[in-house]
Amino acid sequence: MVSTNFRLGLFFVSTAVIFWSIAPIALKLSASFIDPVTLTWFRFLIAMIVSFFIQYYSGKLSEFKKLNKADWSKLVLAALFSIGNYISFVYCLDYLTPGQAQLNFQTAPFFMAIGGVLFFKEKVNAVQIMCFSTLALGMMLFFHPYIDFSQTSNNDIWLGVLIVQFSALTLSSYALVQKSLVQRLSSNNILLFVYGFGTLAMVPFSQWQSFTHMQSNDWIIALFCAAITLVAFGCFAQSMKYWPTSRVGPMVALTPILSITSTAIVASLGWWPEIIKADELDLLTILGMILVVISVFGIQLLPVLLEKRRSKYNVINSIINKHQPSTANLSK
Repeated sequence: MVSTNFRLGLFFVSTAVIFWSIAPIALKLSASFIDPVTLTWFRFLIAMIVSFFIQYYSGKLSEFKKLNKADWSKLVLAALFSIGNYISFVYCLDYLTPGQAQLNFQTAPFFMAIGGVLFFKEKVNAVQIMCFSTLALGMMLFFHPYIDFSQTSNNDIWLGVLIVQFSALTLSSYALVQKSLVQRLSSNNILLFVYGFGTLAMVPFSQWQSFTHMQSNDWIIALFCAAITLVAFGCFAQSMKYWPTSRVGPMVALTPILSITSTAIVASLGWWPEIIKADELDLLTILGMILVVISVFGIQLLPVLLEKRRSKYNVINSIINKHQPSTANLSK
């Protein structure tokens, strides 16, 4: 019989992955009626209002009183990284399909691992380095139709790749700053500050006239984009309560496959044909996609599996030492 924790964990992580996989489609559609900065401001505003009431009624806002100047500086830095991540990902969709954008975004674990080595003295083993190499190879195979740089038509694709890499880098930087703050402030309060700071910071750069021209369908898309911010990250956080990281990580790595699949379904149904187009997949492209997913699996899973193996070895070793006769007893 499947345990309640397993069912809850599966529900929450599946919801997060589904929302993340269809997010690029909604974001790409939004480009026809609102600019990335104004859309991000709107998403942050909705998320800030909902997060504030949740934190207020749960009595968690008092955590902010314990922060010092260094903590507040880190919060501002985290907010700036988060703003950069949200806005740049929307911009990259001007040049990439939703599936291409999500697959490219899988370099985020690589940036996080490098950041962990540089700032937290974490170690990267030989197998993880191999995973990073296969990740790069998978990216090259996936984009092999566009490697001919003499073709000017490919320039837009590579510009999109550069933008999405910047987005992955800013997300990784945000995660590293958040990691340095979690002992002082809960993740939900960090997000609340990020949403609040972002809402204020983007006011001078937002184009309010966009809202006056939006139709009912446009409002649905904008509200859905805002819901993704809350639902996906909220469900992801909940899934970590019921599932270990070793289960959650591989599920999240499936996001680009679901994104490419959902884009293909939307295209086959003939919805928004001028905006949403399916990815052209050949054998090398599919092989590249598989390599990327397997590499991300390895990057996320290996540290957990190695830690479990090390803990098991230590337990067995301590049991053996406990029952091993001492030298003094043997001499008698």
